[in-house]
Amino acid sequence: MSIRAFCAGCCILALLSGPAVAATTANDDQLKRCATIDDALERLACYDTLTGRLPAEERSQKPAAKESAKGPSGASPSEQAPAQPLAESLQEGAGGPRLSFLSRHWELDTAAKQGTFLLRPHKQNYLLPVRYSDGPNDRPASPTHLPPSTAVGLDNIEAKFQISLKTKVAERVFDGHADLWLAYSQQSSWQVYNGSISRPLRETDYEPEAMLVFPVSYDLLGLHGRFVNVGLVHQSNGRSNPLSRSWNRVYGQLGFEHGNFALMARAWYRFPESQSSDDNPDIEHFLGYGDVVAVYKWNARNTVSLLVRNNLRADNKGAIQLDWSFPLYGRLKGYVQFFSGYGESLIDYNWRQTTFGVGVLLTDWM
Repeated sequence: MSIRAFCAGCCILALLSGPAVAATTANDDQLKRCATIDDALERLACYDTLTGRLPAEERSQKPAAKESAKGPSGASPSEQAPAQPLAESLQEGAGGPRLSFLSRHWELDTAAKQGTFLLRPHKQNYLLPVRYSDGPNDRPASPTHLPPSTAVGLDNIEAKFQISLKTKVAERVFDGHADLWLAYSQQSSWQVYNGSISRPLRETDYEPEAMLVFPVSYDLLGLHGRFVNVGLVHQSNGRSNPLSRSWNRVYGQLGFEHGNFALMARAWYRFPESQSSDDNPDIEHFLGYGDVVAVYKWNARNTVSLLVRNNLRADNKGAIQLDWSFPLYGRLKGYVQFFSGYGESLIDYNWRQTTFGVGVLLTDWM
């Protein structure tokens, strides 16, 4: 072999190996970045993104030949939702490492879209086997309903749990500017340790709602605005008089975030009812005209949240709820809840108490 041919061959090998070495270095950097992610699902999503891996069902449906720039649905690749493992679709907080909490929770970005009619967590889902109240409401009353003639005989200690789910029923409505969601929440207080009154479910509040979610992007006072929600919500305890309680509202909600901090501020208007059918005409005097929820996550494992309500009047009635969740086992989290004020449940809307509960959390805000 001549020296000229040998040199030419070396040049060709160098040209071919250069991109491979650069790609290998880039892949090593990506692998190191994935390894630093604490959350297991987010770490898996990072590795799947790096390797280009798709769920099994999508691999079986992947066409052998490349399609044109438009996909089967007629949408361009940038408009189609990315493939996600099933566990990530069902577990709140899962998703690509570059998606923020509010984006995952409300699917605000194209990369977060998961389509319609997939059940997702809405509010927190939890079980408090032990919840202590400093003043159980033994004789609930309202301006239109007299209290029971005898005290119910409630224990200070009971159990409490909440189930809250939502699903998107329409995507890109209002000329592509909003998604339509339906949600259902149920909160129950259970006198499970009170054998003297047959351990009843003392109170169960039912809360269906519908909301239009408009993604936005703007900065305000160091926070990044992410959504505007407009919703309709009904809440009732499904009981007959004199213990019936219910109200209907329309609300607007703003969502902000900054790093691992999220803030959701909501204002509502109660639809008026006739005096003869209103079980709780003064409910706004105690539950106010809106609420604010602040959520902060640190160490990718602990989350604290604060809910605040106030009637914005001189008598200053309202409530605060402080929550803390922490790792327990696998995806199961420990949960501590502190509440003080009015309206922990509908039957107690005009009753002030302080409660403290411990238990487990299945899905969190973040």
